[in-house]
Amino acid sequence: MNQNTTLFLSRCDVTVLLTVRDCIAAVEHAFRLYGEKRAAPPGMLGLHGQDGAFHIKAGFLQLERSYFAAKVNANYPENGPRFGLPTIQGVIVLCDAENGRPLAIIDSMEVTARRTAAATAVAAKYLARRESATLTLCGCGVQGQAQVRALAAVLPLRRVFAFDADSQRAEQLAVALGRELGIEIRAVRDLRSSVRESDACVTCTTSRKPLLTDADVPPGMFLAAVGADHPEKQELDPVLMANCTIVADLVEQCASIGDLHHALISGMMNISDLHAELGEVVVGAKPGRRSPEERIIFDSTGMALQDVAAAATVYERAIAIGRGSAVDLAA
Repeated sequence: MNQNTTLFLSRCDVTVLLTVRDCIAAVEHAFRLYGEKRAAPPGMLGLHGQDGAFHIKAGFLQLERSYFAAKVNANYPENGPRFGLPTIQGVIVLCDAENGRPLAIIDSMEVTARRTAAATAVAAKYLARRESATLTLCGCGVQGQAQVRALAAVLPLRRVFAFDADSQRAEQLAVALGRELGIEIRAVRDLRSSVRESDACVTCTTSRKPLLTDADVPPGMFLAAVGADHPEKQELDPVLMANCTIVADLVEQCASIGDLHHALISGMMNISDLHAELGEVVVGAKPGRRSPEERIIFDSTGMALQDVAAAATVYERAIAIGRGSAVDLAA
């Protein structure tokens, strides 16, 4: 490819170029670099409107080459019923960090879904009980599907309870993913009883009030709270947060927009109560699971370094196999 051109990569391209396992490996490497302090803290800017919000996440990573990426994502929860559009839409601009050249413009929908699920998988690798075989999924949209695929790659899942406010969507996910992954997936109507029967749980909704309380979460559970990426979003009760071991993707970000945010403003927790950031666990600076009975929550708000790592993987694969459309932006 000419050095003056920029590669355009669609959602379909990302689906082909970024496998679940490769995305998990790329995201784990990003957390490791951050935990080793070989990557600078990423940045985030959030702008909130009446019906939705935009956020910009950006960061640098030194991989085979030095990369910078900035992701602009729109998050409009009512897009489906109102316009027939996805909740999450956006683009990632991947640049050569040595000279600033735009290397690629990549659709962000699939990258966001896969890198978010990959972070949960990395967290589960270090924080879930190794024998975890039963998962409750709360939220059966695009992100929910990605979460099950990623967790099936790191845990010995045999059974999944799928819950969604739209029961038809849960049933559709159960049929499609059950066939794809070869595991039992059952749509359920009672979230709390399903969680009590599970080893792991993922919440990935747009909820603005707690979905789970302290009484709902059994000993030994690994719980990934993925949906809260806005100060008004909330999935977990502050009492539950206060009574569990909390691992954040980024402390400052979780304190601003994650479920940790609500635990802090309620007075149920202080920042000092947090156990670790995931990068610290990955590099061994802080311990992962310390007992079979420990209840661990991964507060996942989405770290920009995940986007850089995933986008770089997509770009490098595209260059290797000649996929994508090249455009000279300066022409």
